[in-house]
Amino acid sequence: MSAYAGKQAVIVGGTHGIGLATAKLLLAGGAEVLVTGREASAAAARRELGERVVASDIADLGAIAALAEQVRARLGAIDLLFINAGVAELEPFDRVSEASYDRTFAVNTRGAFFTAQRLAPLVREGGAIVFTTSIASITGTPGMAVYSASKAALGAFAKVMAAELLPRGVRVNAVSPGFIRTPTMGTASSTPEERAAFEREGDAVTPMGRIGTPEEVARAVLFLAFAATFTTGTELYVDGGLGQQISPPQQHGH
Repeated sequence: MSAYAGKQAVIVGGTHGIGLATAKLLLAGGAEVLVTGREASAAAARRELGERVVASDIADLGAIAALAEQVRARLGAIDLLFINAGVAELEPFDRVSEASYDRTFAVNTRGAFFTAQRLAPLVREGGAIVFTTSIASITGTPGMAVYSASKAALGAFAKVMAAELLPRGVRVNAVSPGFIRTPTMGTASSTPEERAAFEREGDAVTPMGRIGTPEEVARAVLFLAFAATFTTGTELYVDGGLGQQISPPQQHGH
């Protein structure tokens, strides 16, 4: 299979879950890929992806600038910039601290914005930028006020960047996952028991009756990146209908 032969991609936050699944699909299709993550997760991902993995902290603006130079040196122009890094802390709004608020926005919002700003000049004409947002930004889920707001901002960034990058022929979109079976279930600070409960909740509330897989989101990312050539400034929901006010059919007894 060589669907992506000759393509070059950077996946920011690609060492596990959705990012790693996207990297694997790209590599299987013949693309050249550079994946980033924090040092701890980068070391583990190197066992699978080798020197394609570089340690880079999206919350560090100096690291973002260094990453841009590294991408320029190793790949030159790229066809896809997938900004997937994110953190989530489940906290009722009355318990949110300044530290946890700043931590979430530093990664999910400020880091994502300046990564796009620094690396957009390397995206060639006809290329794409894809952000990972979340259906949490439209569902009003308790305990996710800060996370939801940080991800909603990315949807706004995508629309404006799509407009500003039109003259260069670069499309900007976002993929918005629902409950997805990743190693952390999106909340790295939670316990295994909490993650299992989160997974059961996802199965129960998702209209399609199950949570999604990283590969299902990855395929949506690659659709936006390479197939959706007349699509820019949009969010593609990959959520089993959860955020779309879809109700499963009622079961009637006989």
